[in-house]
Amino acid sequence: MKPSIVWFRDDLRTTDNPALRAAADDGGAVALYVLDEESPGIRPLGGASRWWLHHSLLTLREDLAALAVPLVLRRGPAAEIVRETATAMGSGSLYWNRRYGEAERMLDAGIKAWARGSGMHAESFQASLLHEPWAVTTKQGGPFKVFTPFWRTVSGLDFREPLEAPEPGRGYSGRLPQSEELDTWGLLPRNPDWSAGLSEVWEPGSAQAHELLDTFVEHGLVDYPVNRDRPDLPGSSRLSPFLRWGQLSPFEVWHAQQRRRRELGEGAAVFASELGWREFCWHQYFHHPDLATANLRPGFDHYPWAWPGSQGAGSHDSASSAGAREAESQEAESQEAATLLRAWQEGRTGFPLVDAGQRQLWHTGWMHNRVRMVSASLLVKNLGIHWQVGEQWFWDTLVDADPASNPANWQWVAGSGADASPFFRIFNPETQAAKFDPHGSYVGQWIPELGTPDYPEPVVDLKASRREALDAYGSLPR
Repeated sequence: MKPSIVWFRDDLRTTDNPALRAAADDGGAVALYVLDEESPGIRPLGGASRWWLHHSLLTLREDLAALAVPLVLRRGPAAEIVRETATAMGSGSLYWNRRYGEAERMLDAGIKAWARGSGMHAESFQASLLHEPWAVTTKQGGPFKVFTPFWRTVSGLDFREPLEAPEPGRGYSGRLPQSEELDTWGLLPRNPDWSAGLSEVWEPGSAQAHELLDTFVEHGLVDYPVNRDRPDLPGSSRLSPFLRWGQLSPFEVWHAQQRRRRELGEGAAVFASELGWREFCWHQYFHHPDLATANLRPGFDHYPWAWPGSQGAGSHDSASSAGAREAESQEAESQEAATLLRAWQEGRTGFPLVDAGQRQLWHTGWMHNRVRMVSASLLVKNLGIHWQVGEQWFWDTLVDADPASNPANWQWVAGSGADASPFFRIFNPETQAAKFDPHGSYVGQWIPELGTPDYPEPVVDLKASRREALDAYGSLPR
């Protein structure tokens, strides 16, 4: 029997995995995971994501072993590794679940063409989105730019039922190509190892994912519309990293909440719309591959955001005295922005809700969603720093950072994205704290020195910086 390769990517699960099911149905299934940090256009993982991936591959190996499916680990350019592995094994079929970034789609299309040209059966499946981005359009045939009509359309469609894991014993038992040792990949932080907090909070893997889902549906949905905004309460589902890494599928989450929708009404509907927002972000990313590097609204290309550490003076060494003064001013602004950025990253802005969120992020690899919005707003509007700088920080420090939701949410806060928050919606961290952390327990958990001389004064004046941001926005070309 020729082996059937199932190529894992962001779908690290055995349940509701159509590619794995197809390979098992063929018989002789072999799982392949390729750590690709070399192919053009593939965004390198951040530090927290690398930690999550390491532990997820350990649990995936165990889950696959229970099905008698071996897991082969390889590192390198995916197209080369997949072709090499399939050829060496004499594979008869190759399966994977689809990805939606432009670089990933081009890579996958090339492999599919090669496999079919080589006489192999090659097939991809829909597994990480409820509906394909090219299949959901406005009446005019284009992509949706506003969430409400998008979700009204998508939520009215049928979503397939989740698939069971394959029956055990359908894996390949012949000779396998050499699998690399996971520890040699260097995914875990060393010197220093900052991951202790992540280990305290998370257990990456499908078992923990399904346990959290069941607990949330049973106990969290009923009060979700209110509690989801309270960082001092356990109101969040905390499913986002498991969805990002595919240890839960959106179909599993959708049908789990649907089972209680008649009973809970608003709670289930509000939670379902959050799943819809994830879907909306991915549809944006499909249609705008440069989502993390370009404003969706070109007018914001002229907004005077600061870039910390940029070398504004370098090109003016031989310029006129006026040019030199301008260069010095730019350099001073850049250094000031760098100082503000460090204060924001380290949770030392003097605004307790933001600082608590940034410390929670560094310690656990996760930040409460309400606090994410407040923290992002402070950075891009009150501190005047470009949203791409904040997006990159979240990309490096969040365990749930994905290529779609992370930049789409930053563009939402910045006002530069599709269906963006109005620019004048500038979250006041003090009023937000009073409303959503009324007893100060969230802030107190993360800022033990609050109220002492060790806690810094605010780095900006909220009222003045708000006015400056609105003035800058008002000067943009319309």
